[in-house]
Amino acid sequence: MAAGAKTALRFEKIAFLCTPTVEGRAAREALVSRYGDVDPEEAEIVVALGGDGFMLQTLHRFMGTRKPIYGMNRGSVGFLMNDFSVFNLEGRLSVAEASVVHPLLMEATDCEGAISTARAINEVSLLRQSYQAAKMRISIDGKERLDELAGDGVLVATPVGSTAYNLSAHGPILPLDATMMALTPISAFRPRGWRGALLPDQAKVTIDILEVEKRPVAAVADHFELRNVREVTVAMDHATDLVLLHDPGHSLNERILREQFGY
Repeated sequence: MAAGAKTALRFEKIAFLCTPTVEGRAAREALVSRYGDVDPEEAEIVVALGGDGFMLQTLHRFMGTRKPIYGMNRGSVGFLMNDFSVFNLEGRLSVAEASVVHPLLMEATDCEGAISTARAINEVSLLRQSYQAAKMRISIDGKERLDELAGDGVLVATPVGSTAYNLSAHGPILPLDATMMALTPISAFRPRGWRGALLPDQAKVTIDILEVEKRPVAAVADHFELRNVREVTVAMDHATDLVLLHDPGHSLNERILREQFGY
């Protein structure tokens, strides 16, 4: 995972996508009237107007294309976004810093034996579906490391996602260029003192669901959910690059560092 490289391109074909809100639509209209607009598939760069959720949707839409995505905040939190302005967009894009990140690849097998795959930019979460605690067995690269985890669930987070659900579950914040993943329990009941693990990003995590019928579990990769799973594997997809652009001094690395100091 590399971060902080400055773009040397001058983008001429810009596509503007927006979240379907009043703020998002107004921002898109103002930018299109000033800079024009092209079809997203033909664009050299995509400008996403919304919040972090819309940025994730945009990244998923263009996953595998290496098309740079520059976000401007027209949502709430905007951790992944730049500040919004109609002015000097071409100048901002010409000096923007690129962060290249990789998604997680989830392969989930349900109780009927059907296999589904999905990618996650933030995290893959396994969550209990009923009032009873989930019970799971965790193996790393084929070796059992935890014979039984009982609790609300467990998640595997990327460095990008380490400041999202992972942080809320008291997982560690990872620098963007850290070659690691966070394995974090969610409200663990047993083992009571287990706080999770830091794993190399080359590791393959296998999670087997125990007592599948009695304690059903759902697997979630960002916005994709599969219910009643019995086995889930998670690994970093190093073959897929996602390119995010940020204004100088506001890179993802800088934002993650600030988050560790509470601002």
